[in-house]
Amino acid sequence: MFIQTETTPNPATLKFVPGETVMEQGTAFFESRDEAENSPLARRLFAVEGVSGAFFGFDFIAVTLTDQDWDDRKTEVLGAIMEHFTSGDPVVERDEVEVPAVDENAEDAEIIAQIKELLEARVRPAVARDGGDITFHAYTHGTVYLRMQGACAGCPSSTATLKYGIQNLLKHYIPEVENVEAV
Repeated sequence: MFIQTETTPNPATLKFVPGETVMEQGTAFFESRDEAENSPLARRLFAVEGVSGAFFGFDFIAVTLTDQDWDDRKTEVLGAIMEHFTSGDPVVERDEVEVPAVDENAEDAEIIAQIKELLEARVRPAVARDGGDITFHAYTHGTVYLRMQGACAGCPSSTATLKYGIQNLLKHYIPEVENVEAV
């Protein structure tokens, strides 16, 4: 098995591409060893000293360290990923993939549908290339609340991406949107 590695805009996060499907549907994001209880792959990754986050996309794994010192840990993370894929264990033991809590009310249903469509078509594919994900959380009184995951969580450029990229995109296409905030 050959696993490619790619840098991300977040210097503490590397993207690992194993050349096969990681998550058939949805994504999974683990920010602690305790959250990794239902994922054999995440448990293996958190066993590597310094791992503080793991994000699983369709065909990639983004791993975040507490520091940015990948020199010694990259080989250990690659070993954990390889060990997992050769073991035959599932990535997530239960089909419970986190679904963010969503605040949807009937009067904003059309705006929310437009927001979700733009996120799906334009934002999420671009963010996935960088090893992360952004999911809709809520829309209230002109403010869109999004959850940053994977390489996006804690990335130094995530605020700029959120405010100057995503906010401007949403405001351009949906006049009711006034602001975008991370949750």
